[in-house]
This record gives sequence, structure tokens and C-alpha cells, in this order.
Amino acid sequence: MAKKKRTPQEYSADPAAQEMLILAEELGVGTAFHRADEMPPCNIGSAGMCCKNCGMGPCRLTKDGLTGVCGATIDTIQARNLTRAIAAGSAAHSDHGRDMAFTLKAVANGQAEGYVIRDVAKLRTVAAKYGIPIEGRAPEEIANDLADLYIAQFGQQNGKIAPIIRAPKKRQQLWEEQGVIPRGIDREVVEALHRTHIGDDQDPEHILQHAVRTALADGWGGSMIATDISDILFGTPAPILGQANLGVLREDMVNVVVHGHEPTLSEMIVAASQDPEIIAYAQAAGAKGVNLSGICCTANEILMRQGIPAAGNFLQQELAILTGAVEAMVVDVQCIMQALVGIAQNFHTKIITTSPKVRIKGALHIEFDEHKALTVAKEILRHAIDNFKNRGQTRIPDIREKLVPGFSHEYINYMLGGSYRGSFRPLNDAIMAGRIRGVAAIVGCNNPRSQQDYLHTYVAQELLKQDVLLVETGCGAIASAKLGLLLAEAGLEKVGPGLREVCETVGIPPVLHMGSCVDNTRILTVLTQMVEEGGLGDDIDQIPAVGLAPEWMSEKALSIGVYCMASGAYVIFGGTSPVSGMPDKVSDSDLVSRLMSEGWEKIYGGKMEFVPDPDEMIRRTLAHIDKKREALKLPPYDPSRFGKSGDSRVLELEALPLAERQAALYGMSV
Repeated sequence: MAKKKRTPQEYSADPAAQEMLILAEELGVGTAFHRADEMPPCNIGSAGMCCKNCGMGPCRLTKDGLTGVCGATIDTIQARNLTRAIAAGSAAHSDHGRDMAFTLKAVANGQAEGYVIRDVAKLRTVAAKYGIPIEGRAPEEIANDLADLYIAQFGQQNGKIAPIIRAPKKRQQLWEEQGVIPRGIDREVVEALHRTHIGDDQDPEHILQHAVRTALADGWGGSMIATDISDILFGTPAPILGQANLGVLREDMVNVVVHGHEPTLSEMIVAASQDPEIIAYAQAAGAKGVNLSGICCTANEILMRQGIPAAGNFLQQELAILTGAVEAMVVDVQCIMQALVGIAQNFHTKIITTSPKVRIKGALHIEFDEHKALTVAKEILRHAIDNFKNRGQTRIPDIREKLVPGFSHEYINYMLGGSYRGSFRPLNDAIMAGRIRGVAAIVGCNNPRSQQDYLHTYVAQELLKQDVLLVETGCGAIASAKLGLLLAEAGLEKVGPGLREVCETVGIPPVLHMGSCVDNTRILTVLTQMVEEGGLGDDIDQIPAVGLAPEWMSEKALSIGVYCMASGAYVIFGGTSPVSGMPDKVSDSDLVSRLMSEGWEKIYGGKMEFVPDPDEMIRRTLAHIDKKREALKLPPYDPSRFGKSGDSRVLELEALPLAERQAALYGMSV
């Protein structure tokens, strides 16, 4: 029986997206939402019960006791499939880090047009961590040595990748004992593919051990490298005012949407768009100038550093084109739908690919080269400006929301302690006192098989009521931004009393935007610094913290989940598990799931689970936080103890007559 077609309201919780989806149906244009309805997932493949790693298959293990032609059991097949997905996700993020390292090398040697080292202080701090001499040396000399060190991490064959030293000491010892410290980033990805080839590793537990090592090569390797270099070259983020949603597109300007993941391109397009030559070129074409906005993680990169507005998250890439107002969508790598070209043919929008790794048939390809970055960026913008005259009827939703992104771990350290005594002590103290019950990181993608943004924002709002401080990255952060949760003054009446006191005292939103997907490494750094500050145990697995990916869809998300788990975190994914099996048909199909949960928790103190029901996700999150509080002998969570300080209490006291106000403040009788 055909699945019932969903309504625009069922497709997305975002009013701007709903408006565009109604327009899509009026125009007869299909989107990812419609294709998800028309293409039900394969229940065998989605459960991890299909192996196509050789020409003897594909083998589908749909009955109890079945094996593949080679004899592989369902446990082996599921472990192999999961490990291959983690290898792909790790490769994607780490290749991003490799490109950033090459760019840093070029900048250090004066070979990258338009780039400069913007954060010399971070360059010196990071270099010093690795023993690179910094005193009396020019920034370019230090950057050259750091670039060489980082480039070496990819091809290194033995030893340990350098960034591992930034994890808590106890965690490093555990990884050493388990044999999962990455030797070299590329080596672990290659070995993952080798082990999962026909006739190789056939012990599910042993296969998954290498999956952990591969994921760690991403989180404590490639992704951490990418974040470090982005901050050094483009500036370490600090709070800045921005806007999000499709309403950021402009009727009177040339609209260029940048989409993908690598900030080398997007940052240079930002610079080019502000060049007087380009502004004059746009004005000669009849526009007021060039209006930039971002989609997906590129949006987060330029939003948190430059305040460039975010047009939306992953599932809004097609919807932005439907407005008819986008002259060019400029893409680089990752999360780019091939369907963009087909949709753009219904409008005037040019799809421009820029990476040597990514081409889409029918798109215009202008290859980006950091050695002549500004020149290429201007060429791209001229193509967009020349297209302005071809714009037809537009329909831009008048929906946008203000937000404050840019909470890097450096800024969190500063804001809690001040410029002379940066410290995580106030955060630890707030958790120890119970004002903050715990911390949750809500990250990851959108998935058109669920209602866009709903799971992200529902889980976020429910946890905020329970005094859980949230940190967010990627598409999840944009979802909360569109709901107004990334403003300090927004929605605090719906936040628990203890967390509200902290937000009002420090002047922060209850949800902290920490950047793009690779910037999940900032969360690892925050957790490490909390451990080092003291009072919350001596390793990450003791902190009352949980990671959630409610609407996951990419292999990168699986890699992120595993490296966070191996770092000691409890990680909950929404949606379906890629290793769920069919318990009603295959009696032993839950071995891999149990290894990821019970098995990994015994080894690493963290675990990874797939929980489709959002209320159950919330229940498990709070239960885990409370369990960790109890283990640390912290007071049980009691919201009634708080809520009588901060801005709300000040306003309450100001409304009292003077005598009553003094009595309340100083404990006197009236």
C-alpha cells in the first residue's frame, strides 16, 4: 500500500520552509521531502542486513541463521557496514582538515592570494602545545612549522597523531590500553576499508575496535586540525549578531548563497563581495550590491565570524532556489544535493561547483584555487551579478530570526572568568550546585524522513526546562536559531530557574552556538577543560553531559558519534539505527547494538544508542545526567532551590515599596 503523502506542515516545523513547500506543490517541483515519500527506505539495507562488498552478493540476511555466500554472519556484516560508514565520515571531515593545512602552508609562504593570519594569539597557543618554538619568531615562521606538523598527521604511519595530547590524561591512558590511538589519519581510514573487504576481519568486536580508532582520527585529528586552522586564518569566533532563515534574501540585491563546508572559499567570497569594484559592478547591473547568505555548515562558518546571515540548514538548499531570488548557489563539498541543478532549471539560478573533488552534471564549474583565491571569488560573483537581469518573479518568505552565534571554547572560557582570569570554574560550580543540571550537545543534520527541525527544537526546549545548558553545532544550531533560542533575552521564561539565573548573570543565551560540524571538537575541548578545572571527576565520562543527534542522516554523524562516545560521552541518535536488524526474524541480530551500548560503556564509559522517540531521548538524557551527578556525590537536582536571583528577581524587587525591598534584600522585618 502506498504511503500517505505528508502535508507541508508535516514536512517541516519551519513556517518559511512550509511556505516554499506549498509553492513547490503549486509549481509541480519535487524536493527531498517529496522524494522521501516516493522512495521508502529499504528495510533490509537500513537495518544493516545487506552486504554488497563483493561480486558474490548482494547478500540479504532476512532469516534466522542465514549467512552470506562467504559465510559472513549478520553480526560481521553489520559491523563491517557501520565501520565503512564511519571511515567515509572520517575521511570527509579529515580531508577538510588536510585542505586547511595546505592553505595554512600557502599563507605562511605568501602563496595564497587574499589570506592573512588573523588570530596570531591562537597560532602561538596551538603551536606551543606541540612544542613548536614561538618566542622571537614571526607568525609566518610559526605557521609554516604548524602546517608541516598538521600535514604530517595524514600520512604518518606509526606512533600517535599529535592532537591526542589535548585529551584528558586519563582518557589518553585508556585509549593506549585499548590500542585505539590513531597512528595516522589516512592509515586508519585505509585500514578500515581493508579490514572490511571480503575475506578479512570477521570478528564484530575486533572490527568495531578499529571503527573507534578511525573515528578518533577524525575527532582528535582531522576535525580538530580544521577548526584550529580556520580560527588562525579567519579569526576565533566571538559572539556576533546575525540572522537566520529564508527571509534574509534580498529583493533589491544580487543574492549569492554559499553552501558546503570549507571556509576557504566562503570567507574569500565574503571579502570579494565587499570590494568596491564588485559593488560597483552590481550597481551597474541594477542591484544595490551583493547579498551573501549561507546554507548548512558554510552558513555556520561565515555566520559566526562575519555575521553573514544563514538562509537555512541542509533541507533548505532546494527551498532557497524556489524563492526565485537566488542568482547563484556556490557549492564546495559535502551535503550538496544533486537535485539542485534540476530545480534550478525551473528558475534563473546558476549552480556553481568549485571543488576539484565535486562536480555536478549541468552545473557551471569554476575551480577554486587558494593561490588565486580573491581572483576566483570575484569571477564567481561576476557570474552571479550578470545573472541578475534574468531574475523573474520572486517569493521570499518574510520570515527571519535574530541570533547570537560565535561561542568558541576560548570565548566561553573568557566570558565565564573575564579577560584577566579566564576559567571554567563558574560553569563547574553551577553544575556542582545544581543550578545547571547538566550539559547536552545537540548536533547534526536534518533528515527529510522526519519533520524538519522538529526533533532538534522539541528536544532542545524540553531539556532547557530541566535546567540543561545546551551547546549546538551544524544544522541543529540553525534549527534553534530559526526558533529564536540563540538570543540571550529570548524564551528565558521557558528555561528552568537555575539555568535562567546563570544566563541572566553571564548574559548568554540558553543555547550556545559553537560552529559547524567539524567544530564538535570545540565541545571535546570544553569537556576536557571542565575536567581540568576540577570538581567534576578526572575524565570526560564522569561529567553530567550527553550528546544528541536527533535528525542524523550522514556518515559524518556516525563518525562524530563514535569519537564522542570513545571520549566518554553518552551519545543518542534519533531516527533508525543502521544496525537494528529485524529481531522478529533474526534472533541474534542485536549483538552489534549491544556492543555499541553495553560493550562500549564498559570500556570507554560512553555509549551510543539509537532512540526514535523524542520523549524517550529526553528521559534517557536526564536519567544519565542524574546518574552522573549521583556518582559525583552532587546534590540531587532540585529546581525549587533556585530562581530567586538574576534579572527576574531584580524586576520583582523593583516593583516592591522601598521598605519591603530593603527587608527582602537584607532580611529585615518591615
